[in-house]
Amino acid sequence: MLTSTQVPGGLNWLDLGTPDIDAAVAFYTGLFGWQFQSAGPEAGGYGFFQKDGRTVGAAGPLTEEGASSAWTVYFRTVDADATAKSVEQAGGSVRVPPSQVFTAGRMAAFTDPAGADFAVWEPGDTDGLERVNDPGSVSWIELYTTDAAAAKAFYGSVLSWETRDMPMGGGIVYSIAGPAGGGEQTMHGGLMELPQENRDAGSTSEWHPYVEVEDCDATVAKAQELGATVIIPATDGEGVGRFAMMLDPFGAPFAVIKSATA
Repeated sequence: MLTSTQVPGGLNWLDLGTPDIDAAVAFYTGLFGWQFQSAGPEAGGYGFFQKDGRTVGAAGPLTEEGASSAWTVYFRTVDADATAKSVEQAGGSVRVPPSQVFTAGRMAAFTDPAGADFAVWEPGDTDGLERVNDPGSVSWIELYTTDAAAAKAFYGSVLSWETRDMPMGGGIVYSIAGPAGGGEQTMHGGLMELPQENRDAGSTSEWHPYVEVEDCDATVAKAQELGATVIIPATDGEGVGRFAMMLDPFGAPFAVIKSATA
C-alpha cells in the first residue's frame, strides 16, 4: 500500500483523460461512490474526484492529438524543469513541457523509453492527493513494460527510485519500486515485464492505478453493469489481497484490490 505522497519521486497525483467527461464521471461515481467537483470554467472541463470531501483523483478531456483514454500517474518533484532535462538525458521524451497550472503548481508530462506515459507535479497551492489507501482511493500503482531492466534504469535515474525484485514463478519477476533511501516504507508501486504473448496480442507499456475496495468481487460485478470490461478476473494474491483489472467504458485500464491485512 502507499505510504506517503510527500516524498520526492513518490506518487502524489492521479488523473483520467477521457473523451466523454460526463459519461466517465457517471461511471466512476457510480462505481466508487466518488463525487465530482469542477475546477471551474477556466479549467476546460477538468475537475476533481472526491471521497467524503477529500480529493482522490481528477479527470479532464483528452488534450493531445491521438491520445487514448487513460489514467496518468504523477510523481512529486521539487523542480519540474530539472526533471524534464533528466527525462531527455535518460532516453525518454517530453510530451508536455513544464508549465504553470494557475497557482496550484507546475506539471510536465513524459513518455519513458518503452512507451509508458507518466507525469510529474511540482506542488504550489495544491500539494497532492488528500486520501489514499482507504476504500475508494488509490492504494498502489503498477507499470506493465516491454523492457523491465530499462524501466528500472530510467526511473532510477529520473526519479531516484530503488527497486526490489520478487520472483513469482514461471519466469515472472515482479519488482516493487519507490524513492531511494526509504526502503519498504516508501514503496508506492510495482513493475513487471509484459510476457511475449501479451505483446503479440497488442499490449503495450502503460501505468495503471489500483483502487482500494471493500469487496473485490462485488466491485467487479458493479463495474461490468456500468460498462467495464474485465481483463483479469478477481484473483487472490498470497500476502497481497484479492484484485482484478478492468477497462473502463472508454478503454482506460485500472485495477481494484481488497488488500490483505496483517
